[in-house]
Order: sequence, then C-alpha cells, then structure tokens
Amino acid sequence: MLKNTLSALALAALALSAHAADVLKVAATAVPHAEILNFVKPQLKAQGVDLQVKEFSDYIQPNAAVEDKQLDANFFQHQPYLDSYNKDRKSSLVQVPNGKVHVEPFGAYSSKIKNVKDLKDGATVAIPNDPSNGGRALILLAKQGLIELKDPKSLTPTPLDVAKNPKKLKFKELEAPLLPRALADVDLALINTNYAIEAKLNPTKDALFIEGADSPYTNIVAARADRANDASIAKLIKALHTPEVKKFIQDKYKGAVVPAF
Repeated sequence: MLKNTLSALALAALALSAHAADVLKVAATAVPHAEILNFVKPQLKAQGVDLQVKEFSDYIQPNAAVEDKQLDANFFQHQPYLDSYNKDRKSSLVQVPNGKVHVEPFGAYSSKIKNVKDLKDGATVAIPNDPSNGGRALILLAKQGLIELKDPKSLTPTPLDVAKNPKKLKFKELEAPLLPRALADVDLALINTNYAIEAKLNPTKDALFIEGADSPYTNIVAARADRANDASIAKLIKALHTPEVKKFIQDKYKGAVVPAF
C-alpha cells in the first residue's frame, strides 16, 4: 500500500513538474507587443504552453527581469537596442532563433507645426536618451536633410556626432516613455511607435515624417542564451509567424506596425 502511495506521489510530482515547464513568462510593452502575444495565447494553450504576459512601461526592466531569471523571454526591442543594453549592462541576452517579428516605423511628431518645412531655426527637438533609439532619431533627421552626421553608417550616433546643423536645432534627450508628454514643450519629438500608439497618435497620419518598412530596427524576441532554444520558446516563435498574426497586425495597426516575416 505504501509503495503504491509513493508511486502515485511520484507520478503527481512528475505531472506538476511537466506542467511548470510549460509555463512561459514573457515580458512585453503594452502596445503592440503584449497585444500580439495575447492574440497567440489560445494557440499556444492548445499546444500545452501557458503563455503569461508581463507588461512593462519602460525599456530597462524587461531585459533585467529576463537576465535575473524572473522571466523566460521578452518581446519589446530591436537588435541595436539589445546590443547597446548588453554592452552597457554587461549582460548577454540574445535574439532567439528566427526571433524577428515586426517593424514599428519610427516617426517625428509635433503639436506646433504641420509640415517639417515650417520647423524654425533654433527649434527644440526631443529624442530618446538611450544610444540606439537616440541614434535612430538622428539618422531619421539626417534622412530628412535637417542635419548631417559624421558617420552616416553608424547606428548609434549622438548629438555630438552631428557634423552639420544648418537650422541650429537644439536636442533634448528624454526617456522614451516621456516623449509623447513632451510634445507641448518642444517643437518636434521623435517617438517610438509603441509609445506613440499608447498616446493615441496615429503614426501613419500624425507623423510629419516616418521610417519606411525597410527599417533595420526589427522588433525581436530575446532570451538568455541558455533558454533561447527551449521548445516552448520555439512554439511561441512559430505561433507569432503565422498568416493569422500577420493579418492581425495589418488589420489592427494599419501600417503603424509592419510584419517582418
């Protein structure tokens, strides 16, 4: 009797262990990442994966939580940002295999002008204060002919790398989530699409200018190197790369988010 009881307990323990292994905790910013993840939750559940989406409002904690093994993966950033984060924080997170999902074309917004031609000399331009997104903003300004950069090929220029600034633009570096709130205080703000959407800005209608779909800043799923090849993460990537997800992105975001698969 005791032997049978122990065997039953052992089987129960194995069942619980297997169930726990199928829980996949993924960090994401609310829009569009968490929305896309929640869209695929039913599909993953049918495959035995309990996807738990943990929302964050900044770009630091989602990586820190994965690095500290609190969460399994994250979905909010592009590769240049991840490279910069790893360098600055001495971490070693990686893009998971086939981890590219979508592009969020980066845009410039203003509550003071309707056309970039109306940008006055000495105007204040707000840009993200992290190296990758700040550089992305400057590259977009350079493509508009507003500035020239010392090294046009660099993905991480800073305001110190501006070689020519004919309008004598003044750069104000802010935390990315704060940029939409700064619109009333600056002449132009370069805003990440996820924060623009959260602030009820329509990138395809409200942006004075915006990146094309050929942007190199594809949003990815990232994890620790020791987890990157997990079966549950592979199932997540497969679920994110379906025609149904592509249609969901196209229908819901109408060009503000572009599938990259």
